[in-house]
Amino acid sequence: MLSEQVYAHLWDAIMRGDHAPGAPLKPQDLAKEQGVSLAVVREALVRVVGEGLADRLPNRGVAVPSFSDRRWQEIAEARRTVEPAVLRMSIERGDVDWEARVRAAHHRLVRTPAYAPQEGEHYTGAWAEAHRAFHRTLLEACGNRALLETIDRLWTASELARRWSAHRDPGRDGAEEHRRLEEAALARDADTAADVLVRHLTLTAAALTDDSGRAVQSGRSGSARGPEGDACDVRSGQVDGGEGRRRADG
Repeated sequence: MLSEQVYAHLWDAIMRGDHAPGAPLKPQDLAKEQGVSLAVVREALVRVVGEGLADRLPNRGVAVPSFSDRRWQEIAEARRTVEPAVLRMSIERGDVDWEARVRAAHHRLVRTPAYAPQEGEHYTGAWAEAHRAFHRTLLEACGNRALLETIDRLWTASELARRWSAHRDPGRDGAEEHRRLEEAALARDADTAADVLVRHLTLTAAALTDDSGRAVQSGRSGSARGPEGDACDVRSGQVDGGEGRRRADG
């Protein structure tokens, strides 16, 4: 469907930063760019707004979310409130097939490179998807579609914040955090799994702010700090610091 294609294009463009934070998403311009009708564009925009990748503003149409530390911290707080409870439900209700899916999702995450020179300072698309799949698989055995839909929306908003961030924590070992999550879930240790997840999400939220507590936004040119503390040259797309490449957050 055309609306699906336009939606996918918008999703990628917003995640890449082609539309700046707070920038309007004008249906007329998007329709002309994609060679489709206004009705198709409006249908795609409804989906983008529904997933938290854009805001519908009174008398101003649709715009990319503004870059706001308060916004991302609220999202992080919501995830810390909802996800541990859902993880407990998933551990309680998950069967052997769920255990196998968790193991497979973690294996794929471990085996997927987090960074590639051609993708600049951001995580690779393949790693981002493996990361999402691992966390989603941990929770999916809860059996509650409404909760999972809420978590999917929060995840998308968090992913946008992560893509916009250019800050890394060089002392963080996200791979170990993911290993502990898998280990506790498969051991059916709900208390430990929930505690690990809360810390995991807390560190992720902290990684999206600088030392002053303000949100950190990556630039389109010049050098910056990557999402895990490595120095980045945004113009060349190179990430300096091999050790940091093996650390990934949540």
